[in-house]
Amino acid sequence: MKKRISFYHFLFLFLCSTHVLASDTTLILSPDGAIHFKLFQLDKGLAYTIIFNGKTIIEPSPFLMTVDGISVTQNITITKTERYKINETYQWRGVHSKAINHCNGAKIYINNKSECILEVRVFNNGAAFRIIIPGKQNKSRIPGETTLFNIPAKSTIWYHDLNMHYESVHVKKQIDSVRDGEWVAPPATFKLPEGIYASITEAALVNYAGMALQADGKNGLVLRLANEQPTSYPYKLRYSPADTLRLRQPAVISGTITTPWRVVIIGRDLNSLVNNDLVANLNAPPDPKLFPQGINTTWIKPGRAVWKYLNGGGAGSLEVMKHFTDGAAALGFEHNILEGFWTRWTQDQIKELVNYSNKRGVSIWLWEHSKSLRSAAARDSFFRNCNELGVAGAKIDFFDSEAKEVIDLYEDILKDAAKYHVMCDFHGADKPTGLARTYPNEMIREAVKGMEATKLVDRATHETTIPFTRFLAGPAEYTVLHFGDRRQNTTWAHQVASAAILSGPLLTYAANPDTILANPAAKIIKSIPAVWDETIVLPPSEIGSLAVFARRKGSTWFVAIMNGVKQQKIRIPLYFLSGSYKVLMAKDNTHNPASIVIEHSSYSSKDSIELNLVPGGGFIARFSK
Repeated sequence: MKKRISFYHFLFLFLCSTHVLASDTTLILSPDGAIHFKLFQLDKGLAYTIIFNGKTIIEPSPFLMTVDGISVTQNITITKTERYKINETYQWRGVHSKAINHCNGAKIYINNKSECILEVRVFNNGAAFRIIIPGKQNKSRIPGETTLFNIPAKSTIWYHDLNMHYESVHVKKQIDSVRDGEWVAPPATFKLPEGIYASITEAALVNYAGMALQADGKNGLVLRLANEQPTSYPYKLRYSPADTLRLRQPAVISGTITTPWRVVIIGRDLNSLVNNDLVANLNAPPDPKLFPQGINTTWIKPGRAVWKYLNGGGAGSLEVMKHFTDGAAALGFEHNILEGFWTRWTQDQIKELVNYSNKRGVSIWLWEHSKSLRSAAARDSFFRNCNELGVAGAKIDFFDSEAKEVIDLYEDILKDAAKYHVMCDFHGADKPTGLARTYPNEMIREAVKGMEATKLVDRATHETTIPFTRFLAGPAEYTVLHFGDRRQNTTWAHQVASAAILSGPLLTYAANPDTILANPAAKIIKSIPAVWDETIVLPPSEIGSLAVFARRKGSTWFVAIMNGVKQQKIRIPLYFLSGSYKVLMAKDNTHNPASIVIEHSSYSSKDSIELNLVPGGGFIARFSK
């Protein structure tokens, strides 16, 4: 308990427990009543706490925001509260095909010389808030935020710093041992002593600087904005010195200031933590002018991709890339991604590859550096050329900053790409914040230490951590599956399972297609989809130790397992099945990690699978009617 608020916290909880709420307290409940978001005045300012089933998830924490250096959350009065409800479903892609957006909301009007709005939404699996400060379009202002997230003592937190932007490795600590000044990249996932999970991130990041978190050494995480930290914000920007200086200037906003949503995802277990739509829900639906069928707009095609970068294949020539297209077609994959070598080709060569690939049901994507797309004219030229050549997608690299100017660039790229029916893959990118709901041509972002990392020795722990941390914000371009040395301390079976767990609407494979086709597990790899209708995270999953996912596409189920560094014996009940199934399995060869055992069997919902998992091992099974 922090001394600065301990008395207020005690008094507030006492009043709540006796059902006597102070007149300056606003309570917003989730639709099922399990989550309480309580807003109250503290030390002449605003504070909040979040409670789930009687357990405090976020302890009383102050809202702290300034505009042009002047506080808008201190010495305030609450003038009125407008409440509303949202209850909708919409089609989605990823962990499940139907998202649920069901919440109770409130707009709390506050005044300290000028009026602003604190908007809160409380869902059955989390809560979110943002601040809206009206302003005239011809007036520019600079926002600042240091709102606090106070985490209960003895909670376990998984986080990574910002030394490699969003491409670092998580550590596991008790919140009490996170030192003052340490950087925490969202999503920051933590587990209360009672076993409840939560994760802090942001949603609907537009026209604003991105959020990171910084520990205060007292169990609190302080919200920090990228543009606000000119000396201490530790991003290693891949820009020129002049650009770096520009991107670290305060973010200036014209007109109304609307912060992104500050999100706290809550799950009673890992399954409810993963099956969470908050980040997408808090974004606007697609513009029908750009996306007439929304997420199902015809030129937007999720799928799997081959990629000549990490596993040989020869020079970046037209003939080699035709061969990669042949490999994609043989695997049933939908896309072929070209790195920067395409810039040395002629337009005729690109067109030849596109035509060749289209006849085989494979689309072509081209890599581009973000610095080449900073102007409207440059974007129009590039995406128009893609459209004229028949190129389906662009892999855009080297953003590496959450400065407002870079955040604006993401949206500009997505809008301009949509005009020319081009899908986008953001590499060297920031965490997703749900913008893929508004712009469904955003297929995936990297923002993860993936298969490209050559010095990641403990890949087993890393790959069993990120499904419950980074992936909570949205799909990550990990570039899955490698049978060579890059797999480090994982087995072939673990690597095959990773394609079903670390998945996304654009699922890029690191392995050369020839290598995949020659592998005994090729048949099951071919059948792993990029998007899913249903996902269940099964016990005994544990962050950093074991990931056990059951996933359904149509009537076909997959069970995919990635193990951490300890040998484990586990039993998986198949209660989620309906009837009897034929099963194709890929298992570890316990004597050789660079080998795999393929078995055929049959199972029903009454059965269980028992496995003895080797360190870094894995398992995947396909259940077909």
